Amino acid sequence: MDTEQLLPHPRKGFPGTLDRFVGPGATPAELSLQFLLPLLAAVAAVAHAAYAVGTWSALQYMLCALLALDIIGGIITNSTSSGKRWYHRAGQGFLQHFGFVMLHLGHLTVVSWLFLTLDLLWLLVAGMYLVIASLTIILSPIYLQRPVALLMYAGGVLLALYVLTSPPGLEWFLPLFYLKLLVAHLPREEAYRPQWEANKALTPDAAKRRAG
Repeated sequence: MDTEQLLPHPRKGFPGTLDRFVGPGATPAELSLQFLLPLLAAVAAVAHAAYAVGTWSALQYMLCALLALDIIGGIITNSTSSGKRWYHRAGQGFLQHFGFVMLHLGHLTVVSWLFLTLDLLWLLVAGMYLVIASLTIILSPIYLQRPVALLMYAGGVLLALYVLTSPPGLEWFLPLFYLKLLVAHLPREEAYRPQWEANKALTPDAAKRRAG
């Protein structure tokens, strides 16, 4: 089924702003995952940092919570059916996807500056890997994007574990950061929809035939 034909338009006003963030037609289950779990992740990240480090400034704790909120929320939002359908709709090509990834170099800069005393080598290596891995995924044929993305992500995890310094209290950051961008966002995948939505799109006669 052509997902472009099923893509609803964003609503007007504040609901439309939400639609442009999570994807028009997001189901209640998708919305629950996107907003509840990131809040729990932010609380857990701050609690972990307080236990493991305990000497951060208020700014560091605040940014830790925001990073956890953004990354866990991004992993979920970008991998939902509604998110995939929206972020890979017609008109979203190389420039849009690569530009989205490049905006996240700011995340790496903040972590290097505030949690690694501005480790420029860490920033350069982590950033260059993000660029190379992203280009590799985007330029791969669509049918290969998922396995290529998983391979690039595996490389990012190994890089985080065995090459780069882990920011104390933020050991989770780089593996989940790469997961959000390389696996959740970049690969173009089939946007499967819930059965009730598919039934709703059918004509009454077609719905009866399918039910029977």
